[in-house]
Amino acid sequence: MGTTPSIKRRGLLLVLSSPSGAGKSTIARALLEKDGDLTMSVSATTRKPRPGEVDGVDYYFLSNDRFQEMIAADEFLEHATVFGNSYGTPKAPVQAALENGQDVLFDVDWQGAQEIQEYAIDDLVSVFILPPSVEELERRLFNRAQDSEEVVRGRMEKATAEMSHWDSYQFVIVNQDIEVSVASVRSILTAERLKRRRQKGLLEFVRNLGVGQ
Repeated sequence: MGTTPSIKRRGLLLVLSSPSGAGKSTIARALLEKDGDLTMSVSATTRKPRPGEVDGVDYYFLSNDRFQEMIAADEFLEHATVFGNSYGTPKAPVQAALENGQDVLFDVDWQGAQEIQEYAIDDLVSVFILPPSVEELERRLFNRAQDSEEVVRGRMEKATAEMSHWDSYQFVIVNQDIEVSVASVRSILTAERLKRRRQKGLLEFVRNLGVGQ
């Protein structure tokens, strides 16, 4: 899925946000499996790896000291502290992807989304994922079985505050059915790729069709 191959296109930044457990990570994985033009932004974090996570693939797992060094050197596109751990997105690979027509997917919270917007508002496509209900959100968090009850309760307390920022996003999806939600985000992505301002090779393409400008 994408624009006509002969037309050069600038990449975009697809930002997905939601409270923990609403489904953004599941949607992100499905998008990456279905779309070869989309690549996942790999964030740096100070938290410990969870079972099965690989350094440099899921995250760059850094010490607190190294993370602070990168902040001081202005090497992050965005960074934030969530539940006692720091997360940040390195700038250089994102900029290179945009210039090469590659779309970059971000699985970040609302704080990260705001920082990305300040950096690259013209390249940003932002989507907020809402759960169908508070009860369903709580059930999903408990079913993960990776965090303690205390951590889950903390995430539930945080969820209301996070969801209050839904109106800062361009698109909002209620994730009741994961397949429908994935299809909705793919439709958004297709439409955004076809916007005239992103198709950098469109003018040349039209001129080659014999259309004057």
